[in-house]
Amino acid sequence: MSDLLRLYKRASGKWNLRKYYTVTSLRTASRPTKHVSPVRQYSSDQRYKAVNPVPSDVLSNIGSSTVFSPGFAAKEDNKRSIKGKAAYLDLQATTPMDPRVLDAMMPSLTYAYGNPHSTTHEHGWDASAAIEKAREQVATLIGASSKEIIFTSGATESNNAILKGVAHFSKSKKRHIITTQIEHKCVLDSCRVLEMEGFEVTYLPVQSNGIIDLEVLEDAIRSDTVMVSVMAVNNEIGVLQPMEQIGTLCRKHKVFFHTDAAQMLGKLPIDVDAMKIDVMSLSSHKIYGPKGIGAMYVRRRPRVRLEPIISGGGQERGLRSGTLATSLCTGFGKACELAGAEMENDHRWIKYLSDRLYQGITSRIPDVVLNGDFKQRYPGNLNFSFSYVEGESLLMALKNIAVSSGSACTSASLEPSYVLRAIGVGEELAHTSLRFGLGRFTTEEEVDFAMEMCVTHVNRLREMSPLWELVQEGVDLKSIQWSQDASH
Repeated sequence: MSDLLRLYKRASGKWNLRKYYTVTSLRTASRPTKHVSPVRQYSSDQRYKAVNPVPSDVLSNIGSSTVFSPGFAAKEDNKRSIKGKAAYLDLQATTPMDPRVLDAMMPSLTYAYGNPHSTTHEHGWDASAAIEKAREQVATLIGASSKEIIFTSGATESNNAILKGVAHFSKSKKRHIITTQIEHKCVLDSCRVLEMEGFEVTYLPVQSNGIIDLEVLEDAIRSDTVMVSVMAVNNEIGVLQPMEQIGTLCRKHKVFFHTDAAQMLGKLPIDVDAMKIDVMSLSSHKIYGPKGIGAMYVRRRPRVRLEPIISGGGQERGLRSGTLATSLCTGFGKACELAGAEMENDHRWIKYLSDRLYQGITSRIPDVVLNGDFKQRYPGNLNFSFSYVEGESLLMALKNIAVSSGSACTSASLEPSYVLRAIGVGEELAHTSLRFGLGRFTTEEEVDFAMEMCVTHVNRLREMSPLWELVQEGVDLKSIQWSQDASH
């Protein structure tokens, strides 16, 4: 029996996996590693469970499959069940750590404990070498030099450091910043802080498909504009902005181009030179790496100058002081290396699942809207609005599926998504939206389970809705004059 067939058989869910397998492409899968992996210290129930494998006809078409998913398994009678936790379809909020990333982190979590900034002994040298290797891995993924990578605690810190740092350094000459109305909240809040300091900020609208209008952007650029900040892939609706065109426009007007690429890194190709990106924010936990680590890309030629927002020992070329966590840096670097090697396979698999989920929902549930552009998007992000259904009610009904009603950073708010409102979605429809996130470890089992649950609960909730009943009777809701006072 070939290695492929052996792994395929073991992935059928009939046996628990007692050995540690790398969880990537079935087509390139190998036997268990010879060395004793730290992951083996955990029981099989604590590791990823094998669930339904990809059918052979699908495997032959896409050339890739992922057979592991955290906490989700199928019973022998083919009924879906949850092993302690909900099926995870919230990959825009965070991703599970790839076991190979944990392997890469273990040395610095155990015996390689030196301070990377201690330059007088081998413990420090070894830690420093590990960090520089990670820096090179991050740089390679985006086509940059390792000298242009500055480690931070995550994309939020990177966004704050870049926006405030560039603005403060240039404040004597340029005090105007351009961004969009659908940026991440940390970008919008940083811009509001700068406004209170006397800077001017233009918040550009976007088109109904979520994509920026390049003519509107060019018209907004002024002689005192220091920077344009546009998110590469939107975290709520998955829309991909025209990065190369924006970069060309900014370079033409000698304006810095910043992008929050947390949702694009490792999922779609990034070339900082081709896209003419000057500064960029990156995150580890969005690409199957550890939380608490991210990076800034800061171009050296032409050089971007920024004022540091954290003072101290002058680490990270004086731009971000503080002792770096060697384990987090090495984990981030390994995640970037894996993302670069497996991006094509991951994308094919996620696109297959995305099409399956989209067709399954839209073909069985009427009056469903996919928010954002249909084509120019990252396929692993599907944001649906289910008309005549309260989104929070649907979210609670789908208790066995981990999905989101918006950004994880603002999900505590009961207000409708400002991103959906910015693309012209009405308040009532915006309240009905759910975001489904797909990724490397998502399985067909989970997608099919989500489809079935959505169909069941949307239909159930609509049966309770008087508005849905009127629509079914052919009544045009827009023609109804609703009374504002119950006493009249």
